[in-house]
Amino acid sequence: MSDGPAMNEAPGSDGKAIQVLGRADCLLGLLAERDGTWTLSELAAATELHRSTVHRILASLTALGYVDRPAAGQYALGSRVLALAARMDGRLDLRQEAIPVMQRLRDRLGETVTLMLREGDEVICLERVPGSLQLRVECGPGEREALHLSAAGKLYLAEGGFEACAEYAERTRLAGGTPQAIRDVPRLYRELERAQRTGYALDSEEREIGVTAIAVAVRGPGGRFLAAIALSAPSLRYRDTWIPRVLESGRALSRRLGG
Repeated sequence: MSDGPAMNEAPGSDGKAIQVLGRADCLLGLLAERDGTWTLSELAAATELHRSTVHRILASLTALGYVDRPAAGQYALGSRVLALAARMDGRLDLRQEAIPVMQRLRDRLGETVTLMLREGDEVICLERVPGSLQLRVECGPGEREALHLSAAGKLYLAEGGFEACAEYAERTRLAGGTPQAIRDVPRLYRELERAQRTGYALDSEEREIGVTAIAVAVRGPGGRFLAAIALSAPSLRYRDTWIPRVLESGRALSRRLGG
């Protein structure tokens, strides 16, 4: 059987890699449609791909745990997919629990509040409650910040310990940011020590001139670091007196999540 027109190979190694990913995604989508199992012939017919092509992709997905073979010639979704789905459910629960706490903090102080998660060498905004004042900091879901430039990111670095921090500094060269940004490891260590001691971290115009942020950790059962809540404001409005309220919001959300 010849491959269908939608599956034609793209030129170049990058194109072929993207094509393989597209085919793997198609196969996983089919496996997800059925509670039971699929045979190799059924999957080949549904995708209009050669049996050998389908078999090769399924073998790779099986080795990675994305596909399971409950019996000879039978294919179903694997445990790896279920594990990723469970992680996404956890994120959704985190958002649902976080939003009321974030809204109360915003209502008290009027400033933008964000929920931040670590992804690699960055933190990503998972949820935002915008400030109520006309002049406010804008940061939308999906936006990313380097760890050393972000109040939330510094908390993650502090949590990882100084050895991991040194590896991060070597890997990233502490690049980016404003003239206020941290450029040397000793200063970064001092920031992390303060965060460990006080329970909060600051971004003092390091990512963006004119913007100051406070972040606190959100913890789950066993004290596990789940996320960070950050409050961001124009520097002219920032007050150290806000810190206790941000800390209390972090504790309140941690309690809701079993921390």
